[in-house]
Amino acid sequence: MRIAAIDQGTTSTRVLVVESNGSPRIAHALRHAQHYPQPGWVEHDPLELLGNVASCIAAAGAVDAIGIDNQGESCLAWDAVSGEPLSPVVVWQDNRTKDVIERLRAAGAEAVTLARAGLPLDPYFSASKLAWIIETLPAARTAHAAGRLRLGTTDAFFLDRLTGRFVTDATTASRTSLMNLETLRWDEELCRLFGVPIETLPEIGPSAGLVIGLAGKIPVTASIVDQQAALYGHGCRKAGDAKITFGTGAFALAITDSRIVRNPGIGLLPTVAWQTPGETVYAVDGGVYDAGSAIEWLGRIGLMNSVDELQDFVDGPAIDHGLVFVPALSGLACPYWDRSAAGLWLGMSASTTRQQMCQAALEGIALCTVEVIGAMAQEVAIAQDLSIDGGLSRSPYFSQFLADGLGRGVSTKSFDELTSLGCASLAALAIGAVLPAIVGGDLAYRPRDVDRHAWRQRFNQAVGRSRDWR
Repeated sequence: MRIAAIDQGTTSTRVLVVESNGSPRIAHALRHAQHYPQPGWVEHDPLELLGNVASCIAAAGAVDAIGIDNQGESCLAWDAVSGEPLSPVVVWQDNRTKDVIERLRAAGAEAVTLARAGLPLDPYFSASKLAWIIETLPAARTAHAAGRLRLGTTDAFFLDRLTGRFVTDATTASRTSLMNLETLRWDEELCRLFGVPIETLPEIGPSAGLVIGLAGKIPVTASIVDQQAALYGHGCRKAGDAKITFGTGAFALAITDSRIVRNPGIGLLPTVAWQTPGETVYAVDGGVYDAGSAIEWLGRIGLMNSVDELQDFVDGPAIDHGLVFVPALSGLACPYWDRSAAGLWLGMSASTTRQQMCQAALEGIALCTVEVIGAMAQEVAIAQDLSIDGGLSRSPYFSQFLADGLGRGVSTKSFDELTSLGCASLAALAIGAVLPAIVGGDLAYRPRDVDRHAWRQRFNQAVGRSRDWR
């Protein structure tokens, strides 16, 4: 048995191949361009992404099944007959619909989205992006008038072009703000609210368990959002199991089993964790918009030359010296959902160094994450030990500071490709196979005796300034 998992993420596309002996390897990886046509706009080229996915499938060679995980909320329009894109991919980070969102909020529409989709009003989700496409782009309106318009998240575009099936899965549909979280079907009232024609949307199916279609002669048996794939890849299976992935953003998910968490006052998002023909598992989700992207920004502005500089620091936490960073470069997500918040440092003096500013940036990302887990713990009995992965998890300083801030154990995995592994595991599950567990080499960080209450208080004060700044 050989299984391939295509991880189509925000900055790259890669394919993990799990060999017949159980050993996983990355067979191919490609980066793609990020386009910023206006401030707050983030786009990808659909054909570049599709070409990279196809190249990864080819590089995998002969396999028994393929799984594909996707960016989640990133979406586009294309022609149902020719398959040609009619828009760029409007990426999950994109903020172009913020004015529309504010008008909907002022009209009281958030009560509808919370009740039906379980989601607050925010440009992060696909619905307002899809509405912007059909309202703004003449090619999309023309295709709609001709009955040829297809709207969807990137997974639906890939599956349509590669397998001939216009389909998405329940996890991805749950991130659009157009799916009813209880019925797992497109919601007519939500589609009317945002102005998205329901007939242009793909069929919703399970994340794994059926042959979605054939890419060449290979069955595609799993399709899922990348963060939900990572949740499965971390081995989270029961209520309270949680993971945090530190990629472009930081995303924490905790399993809630069959329960849909509805508590908008604490800023959490109920979502589908995965769906198979036999079960639907729900989760609660909380995110930080800027994690890895904040670290890349530090490099672009010259505060560091290499991520190797972030491994350790000698003078104790920067926040203990009064230096605080709020990583709101794209606004604040959970629990605030405030796109107007600004990134800032507080507490700088003439003696502040570049290293201390970088250290404070790591601490700010960690403390944003602490707030997310704190919100989750109000609704779910979170496991005492959390599993983390992604680039920042490879920094011993960051991982230890996170454990200290949480007051919980943090474990990092020796195997980095947990998103791909989760996707591969679901693809294997669909054909009746179970991938062997990867063991050994994990690191555990235990919380130390620190004044975490003072850290949170100081950080919350800085967040308040961040939200007032604009």
